Amino acid sequence: MLLKQIKKTITLLDTTSIAIERKQILQPLIDYMQSKVNSKQVINLNFICTHNSRRSHLSQVWAQTMAYYFQIENVYCFSGGTEATAIYPMVTQTLRNSGFIVEKLSEGDNSKYNITYAVSEEPLVGFSKTYDDAFNPKSEFAAIMTCSQADASCPYIPGAEKRFPITYQDPKDFDNTPQQAEKYSERSIQIATEMKYVFSQIKPLKQ
Repeated sequence: MLLKQIKKTITLLDTTSIAIERKQILQPLIDYMQSKVNSKQVINLNFICTHNSRRSHLSQVWAQTMAYYFQIENVYCFSGGTEATAIYPMVTQTLRNSGFIVEKLSEGDNSKYNITYAVSEEPLVGFSKTYDDAFNPKSEFAAIMTCSQADASCPYIPGAEKRFPITYQDPKDFDNTPQQAEKYSERSIQIATEMKYVFSQIKPLKQ
């Protein structure tokens, strides 16, 4: 069962607010996922940005949550960077504000977190890592580039079946400003809305 506050958050997301141009960017990912569903294959999605500290984590968490919400089976979401740093604290706070249960598992420069979205599902383990970390799939996955810098610096992702540039403005630009919480929330809602749209378009395989 999806956590109550998350379900409420998802219900309020308005996919009609997504611009046509943006839907065109999302369509190749929808097509890729639909082809996997049609052929009864596992869907591995690896969301990649430079530092694996903000946008890629928000994308991973919301994508996994939407897969559960729309009951799209065999979806496994991951994230990574071109380098490992740490999850930025405002990201975990933003997720908490949306209804996720976020528990710190370890202290240090790159803390690990359990991120729970549903009562019956295993939590996601969140920490910063490179996209080719042992925690992530080595083959048969989609590489989803969430920042333009990573997209430009990594023209080739080893093991990726497909590559999709779905980039977002970095909320880091507002760190340590009065607008910080608002801008992180804004980016999270944008990502959540787009992931809701993507997964809502997937048609289950007819029996």
